[in-house]
Amino acid sequence: MAGLVVLALVATASLGVWSTRRAYPDYDGTAEIPRLTGEVEVFRDENGIPHIYADTPEDLFRAQAYVHAQDRFWQMDVRRHITAGRLSELFGEDQVETDAFVRTLGWTDVAQAELPLISPESRRYFDAYADGVNAWLDGHDGGELGLAYTLLGLTGGDDSPDPWTPVDSLSWLKAMAWDLRGNMQDEATRALLAAELPVERVEQLYPPPAPSVPPVVADQDVSTQLPPALVGPDGGPLPLPDGATAALRSTMSALAAAPVTLGSGTGIGSNAWAVAGEHTESGAPLLANDPHLAPGQPSIWYQVGLHCRDVGPECPFDVVGYSFAGLPGVVIGHNQDVAWGFTNLGPDVSDLYLEEVRDDTYRVGDQWVPMETREETIEVAGADDVTITVRETRHGPILSDHDDRLDDVGEAATSSDAVAASADSDPDTVGEGPDDDDEPGPVDDGYEVALRWTALDPGRTADAIFALNQASDWESFRAAAALFDVPSQNLVYADVEGNIGYQAPGRIPVRTAADGRYPVPGWTGEYEWAGFIPFANLPSVLNPDGGLVVTANQPVTSDRYPFLLTADFDPGHRAARITELLTEAVESGEPLDTGVMADIQLDTHNAAADILLPHLLELDAPDGYYGDGLRLLADWGGAMESDSAAAAYFAAVWRNLMELTFHDDLPEDEWPDGGGRWFEVMRALLDEPDDPYWDDIRTESVVETRDLILVEAARDARDDMTVEQGKDASRWDWGRLHAMELTEQTFGTSGVGLVEWLYNRGPVEVGGGGSIVDATAWDAAEGYETVWAPSMRMIVDLGDLNASRWIDLTGISGHPFHEHYTDQTELWRDGETLPMRWDADDIRAAAEHTFTFVPPEPATTP
Repeated sequence: MAGLVVLALVATASLGVWSTRRAYPDYDGTAEIPRLTGEVEVFRDENGIPHIYADTPEDLFRAQAYVHAQDRFWQMDVRRHITAGRLSELFGEDQVETDAFVRTLGWTDVAQAELPLISPESRRYFDAYADGVNAWLDGHDGGELGLAYTLLGLTGGDDSPDPWTPVDSLSWLKAMAWDLRGNMQDEATRALLAAELPVERVEQLYPPPAPSVPPVVADQDVSTQLPPALVGPDGGPLPLPDGATAALRSTMSALAAAPVTLGSGTGIGSNAWAVAGEHTESGAPLLANDPHLAPGQPSIWYQVGLHCRDVGPECPFDVVGYSFAGLPGVVIGHNQDVAWGFTNLGPDVSDLYLEEVRDDTYRVGDQWVPMETREETIEVAGADDVTITVRETRHGPILSDHDDRLDDVGEAATSSDAVAASADSDPDTVGEGPDDDDEPGPVDDGYEVALRWTALDPGRTADAIFALNQASDWESFRAAAALFDVPSQNLVYADVEGNIGYQAPGRIPVRTAADGRYPVPGWTGEYEWAGFIPFANLPSVLNPDGGLVVTANQPVTSDRYPFLLTADFDPGHRAARITELLTEAVESGEPLDTGVMADIQLDTHNAAADILLPHLLELDAPDGYYGDGLRLLADWGGAMESDSAAAAYFAAVWRNLMELTFHDDLPEDEWPDGGGRWFEVMRALLDEPDDPYWDDIRTESVVETRDLILVEAARDARDDMTVEQGKDASRWDWGRLHAMELTEQTFGTSGVGLVEWLYNRGPVEVGGGGSIVDATAWDAAEGYETVWAPSMRMIVDLGDLNASRWIDLTGISGHPFHEHYTDQTELWRDGETLPMRWDADDIRAAAEHTFTFVPPEPATTP
């Protein structure tokens, strides 16, 4: 019997491998694409990275689409099912709640509304892209599409993909905007915590940025771009009118008891910087970028070169960089004239509104107004269809209808005296209708929660991508940025003429009251948006003094800037460290090159060590077991290197410190992840040894203080490391503790071991950590495993574009076991990069595969 089981497992594994290999694309050969007007060549190098050459932009994007589909169609198909709220069609009942939530947001509806708004050229490009995907689909079916479709056929999911449409491409921009939507998580978390703690104790957990963090744009550059009416006599902004400051803060205290939680961890971020040619070996600028996202298999990015053979007005594209499979063009990269990178600006572009609701009406002032409603039918693999009702107020969709936690938010808010006092001049009337004879309002059953979010308004971000790809100088670059509605990003710029710069784009609201830090009443009319910050007044700088532009999610400006971007910028530890390293490199007198940039991207210094280590070194390190870990720290400089025993122990101390200090005070869902904000929380607490947060409220007979907690954290960390990696402290290893798993997010999380083995890769031992330049974040509430990582690294040399470097987290292919499925992962782990080839002769010389797309043969008349 055991032999039969082994034989069956071997046969199943062999079938899985065969099914996987069946879908591998041909990298050499020829294929027809409908409506193609001429031959298109695709050259792939030793890592399978494609460079595409065509004579028209439409042909270029048809070919890009086909190539994307060859390597990543399953990823593309899953993405469009996510954005359309159709995951249940693939995976069954477990995804109905997710689909209902996304349908409520209406991403696909917004994308459909954007189609008429984008330029005729962009619409042609999206249509051409759909041609290319559909040409690939027409030539493949069943298991030829990928292993996932074989598995779908076995599990009852929809294994026959629909044709691709432009809306499928546009919708993915909404998903990215959701992931990068700014401070919604912090807004929600503050409100949730304020239901359990006094507001002043909540505010302790949201300290100001780290000391000496440089803003992206200096004061002298901000003041020059203010509209004249806002510039004061000292060159800065005029003071706000009497009462305005109080109005901006009013909701912080008024709605402190309304709990909300949305979003994911706080480890997300990115690094980007530009260095002027005065500091570089080539005499031209250098630009570096590494966005930080959740690791997965395959990578979120797809490396590609898009080249018009004859670059000019009729075919203006000659660009290399990172694209999204499913979207035409290049998102981050460079063309023949300019390079650009992204980090998340993170402005506050969303507000949660508490709404008084009766049936399908809601309160606006003294009136009950009908909500807009629609029904959505969710098809479910292996089960009956599910029909939901989506309701919307003037502020946006009611999310609490399809999210249990937001439903709890509404219930909790009704018992808040603070909410009542803010919402109405007479607290006793809150919850009543517009006149005293009405029945009591629904406040007894809870408020509903609606979302106002800029990404739910149709925009022209799609145009911005093509405009960025064609930008030739600072003016055309800014014109492209002006089209970039959502998500709002920090754009870092460099060009071959020697200029470097920064531009903040995006649709960022101007609020009439409050500062977006807590949910607000929707019925009063006091908390509406007055409009958006004009693009001309968004932060921007060209060729700043010092020749450096650094952005790593830190505050973009100082308080002299007159508009509120957000109250929740990153504390700035990565930005401060990058600036420090660049400044040291410049002051050394040695010219900077791509190698220096790469070394900075790999820096593992931990700012938390600067804060905590002096206190730990003051502790007694007893002989023997409990002193082993503390002795490791004596000669440790704070670098979270993969092979460091001291780094592993310090992380264990930090994790235990988070637990001992905060777990007794905070709800479990809000336990600290230990990232950069908590660095600053701990900096302040360490100066207050008797602060109430040190006391463990679960131990009534003892009042804990800082010193007692530090000792306990050091001892608990020793025990934890013994369990994790053994008693011998010299053999501890941060990389092993902090390993990264590359998990495919569909069948890779199926729970079926053999199927997960087919898809997933890892563990990958890495150094770095959260709020470190080498940003491999981890969640102290969950463990040490890497949850965010540099999703790619890029360094562009504007003096010699062919000398530019890049690397991806995984590889080009989305097909398990393909040679390019994870062929870049070890290089990424080791800090190595690949040539980001630019010169056409070099691209052809390095080509290991050539594929040609041709127009269809003309029909013959019988």
